[in-house]
Amino acid sequence: MPDISSPTATLLAAFIAMLGGAAVAALTAILTYATTKRREREAEIRKEKLEHYKDFVAAMSGIISGEATDDGQRAFSRACNRLNLVAPHSVIVALQSFQEEIKRTNPNPTKAKHDELMSGLIHAMRRDLGLNVKGESDSLVFGLWAAGVPTKRDDPPMP
Repeated sequence: MPDISSPTATLLAAFIAMLGGAAVAALTAILTYATTKRREREAEIRKEKLEHYKDFVAAMSGIISGEATDDGQRAFSRACNRLNLVAPHSVIVALQSFQEEIKRTNPNPTKAKHDELMSGLIHAMRRDLGLNVKGESDSLVFGLWAAGVPTKRDDPPMP
């Protein structure tokens, strides 16, 4: 058995301690880098989702009853389709329920059901973005404001 007080044993112990310290430092650096990159990716995805959600809400303005236009319908359709790429399951399910209510072939559309489903969709988007505040109620009903101006197709022809 080697003498543990020998210079070789001391050097070996110092070398093992140095390797251990280097391994811990390297592991810490790797974990810090990975965590930072993951947070950056999450922030970028959240930013992208916010842009898609803002586009969607803006596109809803193009389908408001009495102010809908063909271009507004197309913009809304594109915005819905883009959500399928970035939105989580809960938002897509809420979107599909809303779409079923507002589609032209719905035999029994109601304003109450429209408002309930649209609010549920907006709440799902807010939760996805982390904007739900403790104590905030999902019973809040969101609404859209109409501009109150006629669409181009409703304008009287020029003389």
